Amino acid sequence: MRLRNAVVLTLVLVALAGAGCSRVAFVKTDPSRKGFTQVAEPVVVHDTDASRQRGAALNALDMSQQRLAEGDVAAAEQYAHKALKLDPQSADAYTLLAVIADRKGQSVDAGANYQRAATLAPQDGGALNNYGTWLCTNGHAAESLAWFDRALLDPSYPTPAAAQANAGRCALDAGQVDRARRDLRQAIERDPQNPVALEALARLALRTGSYMEARAFSERRLASAPATAEALLLASQIEDKLGDSAAAARYVRRLREEFPGVAQGNAGGSKSP
Repeated sequence: MRLRNAVVLTLVLVALAGAGCSRVAFVKTDPSRKGFTQVAEPVVVHDTDASRQRGAALNALDMSQQRLAEGDVAAAEQYAHKALKLDPQSADAYTLLAVIADRKGQSVDAGANYQRAATLAPQDGGALNNYGTWLCTNGHAAESLAWFDRALLDPSYPTPAAAQANAGRCALDAGQVDRARRDLRQAIERDPQNPVALEALARLALRTGSYMEARAFSERRLASAPATAEALLLASQIEDKLGDSAAAARYVRRLREEFPGVAQGNAGGSKSP
């Protein structure tokens, strides 16, 4: 049986200049400790072999998350495999292994683990969103949309705006402009400060020539979350279109200062979004 809700893991799309989208994992933490919390409520059970094994699997998952937060990827992987050995049907363990594979640059392995988690938890919004995100960021934007739709059917999914924003961004990547606009607007209604949706709306407005609207969304995006290289590059492109060369130069300067490696290839001129 899956250790339901032992791990709360949601992936969102974050744009990086010159590199498409990447994935970021957010795990619910307990402020009273330097690690991750089990969000399942404790249950009193008889002390049987099965209950002890479930408890050991849950503990291994908790240790894996803690080690991952500390940057000890090797130990996190060992604990995740231990959890999977104790509970071979644990979607949470597969999700952790997927995140670990991503950290190690093993995208194919990450995708296989995200897919396995989604298969084991076919109604879990987090697992479905995670696999959709992997698909989108690995060249399968159109295919990813069905997974986001399924994620949004989960009434217990705590962050539907994330899946909705991911869907909109990926619809835009897939060339489905009408769907992108719909999903992004709905994401903003759910979460007015969602950086993925705001950035994608700025990009959409720039593509359609609505430059003042693009500027408004871009400014909201940069105010809502730490800047990324792609967000700064996009802001400079918007200001170029509006004829404000001074503002464009300020964004390029920020890009060079904050992301020097990325800026080498992008700050010298505007690229189409």
